Amino acid sequence: MSSSHTGHAMPNKHRISSGTRSGHALLFARNFFRHPRMLGSIVPSSRFLIKQLLEPVDWAQARVIVEYGPGVGSITTEILRRMRPDASLIAIETNPEFVCFLRSSTEDERLQVVEASAESVVEILRQHGHEKASYIISGIPFSTISAPLRERILRKTCSVLEPHGSFLVYQFSTRVLQDLQRIFRYVRHRFEPLNVLPAHLFFCRPDTVSAASPLNGACRDYGADAATPGSQIRPTGPTPPPIRSGSGRGSGR
Repeated sequence: MSSSHTGHAMPNKHRISSGTRSGHALLFARNFFRHPRMLGSIVPSSRFLIKQLLEPVDWAQARVIVEYGPGVGSITTEILRRMRPDASLIAIETNPEFVCFLRSSTEDERLQVVEASAESVVEILRQHGHEKASYIISGIPFSTISAPLRERILRKTCSVLEPHGSFLVYQFSTRVLQDLQRIFRYVRHRFEPLNVLPAHLFFCRPDTVSAASPLNGACRDYGADAATPGSQIRPTGPTPPPIRSGSGRGSGR
């Protein structure tokens, strides 16, 4: 595996402690029953979903990463494990219990947990000294939020991505696909059956795709330069981070 995808070793003090994490499933389940439309699943994301969701990330190049709806930090932990020592992760969460949990369960100085809506991503990035993000990873259930709010979040997300940045999304339905296709110039759709619930993954870019490695698994590409499903995408510009197949999380965070 290339160095750009292996990530960086993280000292134990920077991980979400196992003692604190032992009750994360209970915390997640309790909040699901309180706010089922906000979470979408009763259990956090599986390792299969997390692996496939993070597959496209070029960790050597990723300097600023944003996560929408980190929940109890299942994906957050893995991002921190793989991130560069000098990279930044901004986790945007509306649930105050999850915010408190994340802030108290990790000492990693690269992580900033913000209690706010993803709609405020432009302002939040600027508050932390950034104009653009390399990657934005989202687990918020777009199908259960209002159409105007969904539109604002997606358009602002597209506006803050670097020219060859990527928006990595997981959902439990394909309802958001039409909106993604309308706002982003390129969308790749994958499916992860080994998750509770089975999840749809969407890899989106504000520009057209320059190149991608062949995929071993089933996928579907949408966009001006999209090739037929499962085929190789031809270059049209600088080489982007490769998107590769893998085993691999939706709105269960």
